[in-house]
Amino acid sequence: MLGEFEYLLISTAARLGDDAYGAAIREGIEEIAQRKCSIGALYTTIERLEAKGLLTTWMGEATAERGGRAKRMVRVTGKGVRAAKEFYDAVMRVSSGASWTVGRTERLS
Repeated sequence: MLGEFEYLLISTAARLGDDAYGAAIREGIEEIAQRKCSIGALYTTIERLEAKGLLTTWMGEATAERGGRAKRMVRVTGKGVRAAKEFYDAVMRVSSGASWTVGRTERLS
């Protein structure tokens, strides 16, 4: 099963579609998850997910906005989509009936 950060990365890459590359994924994770994402953690995780067959990467075209450097593009594979769906489904099952999913307001101790 995926870890939380792996799920965030795959979900963000899928949401970005053809615009998914390292910096955009990092910004997306920081914006949506409201947490910092180090470039080292991002690329280590991309490499791990690619080794598992959940992502593919390739070098895109060099762009002027990046000072002539190419972007490392990312695409989620079918296997990655299935893994993300399995993670999401597991979180939904385990959360079913939890106080935050049924509108209870009592304090958790």
